Amino acid sequence: MSDVRALRRSAMVGERHAGGVRDAHCRATAGTAGSYEGARRAGPQAVRKPNFFIVGAPKSGTTSLAAWLDEHPQVFMAPEKEPHFFNEDTPRRIRQLREYERLFKGAESSHRAVGEASTGYLLSVSAVPNILRYNPNARFAAMLRNPLEMAPSLHQQRLYELVEDVSHFETAWRLQDERRRGRKVPSGCSNPFLLQYGTYCRVGAQVQRLLDTVGPDRCHFMFLDDIKEAPRREWIALLEFLGVADDGRTIFPVENAAKVHKYPGLACWILRIGAIRRKLFGRAFTFGILNRANRAAAIEGARPPLSRAMREELAEYFRDDIALLGNLTGRHLSHWLDARS
Repeated sequence: MSDVRALRRSAMVGERHAGGVRDAHCRATAGTAGSYEGARRAGPQAVRKPNFFIVGAPKSGTTSLAAWLDEHPQVFMAPEKEPHFFNEDTPRRIRQLREYERLFKGAESSHRAVGEASTGYLLSVSAVPNILRYNPNARFAAMLRNPLEMAPSLHQQRLYELVEDVSHFETAWRLQDERRRGRKVPSGCSNPFLLQYGTYCRVGAQVQRLLDTVGPDRCHFMFLDDIKEAPRREWIALLEFLGVADDGRTIFPVENAAKVHKYPGLACWILRIGAIRRKLFGRAFTFGILNRANRAAAIEGARPPLSRAMREELAEYFRDDIALLGNLTGRHLSHWLDARS
């Protein structure tokens, strides 16, 4: 049983024995959190729990945001981005609580904010409730982006990750239904859900679920367009939300720009051998210097523009979700639908 499921089971046991508490969710949260706090007190040294989470969305500037926060003296960021520990319903990277908490062993008392960034948490139905069971006081930040730009950018990222083998976005978009049924899935893709670009990019519904679960006071939303236009202003607003001092940052470099493989053959070879290793031994094989060489050979690659017809199709697909996101955040986002952009 995974540690997240153990959290849930522990919470259910706590509910059966807490007759005097009215709210079942609060009983689950209190019982689970208390059991883990007790385990830590028994150990030689307490582990700092993350108290804020960058939950999404993918290809919306979260890597840059995490890198900037990592350089703030009052913030500790997990050294590994995208641990995806708390989501049970979307692809995960770390499954054991002990391994997850090792990410925060470097957090000190001077770090007022301790966090991690997993862009799948916003999409996941289970992640945020599991986070609240682990830390009932957690806060949540999300970067948001026009889905008409986000979907092709995510497709390009999947190409770079070698889980997608259709280079033309429009073709990959039209394959979503078949791939949902397990057909025409690339051999390098272990989970066809990764290729559901429409589902990933309908962030309005995801933001609504987050607000319904957590409430607005513990959520902070940033738009990639605003970061590009006035990064310093948006940075200060985020620091205020996290309760840390202004560090005076004025330079905001871009991280994880769109990339392509300079040597796709090497990248495919590493991926295939890793897949065989994972199938045989349950874990991927690390290639050390070859992996580093492959990453070093990545080059920035411009994404081809969408045709007007494809942009109109995406605008129609995302229209209701963009309207919902605008209502939830108090923003006028109708310009996102402009097919001429």
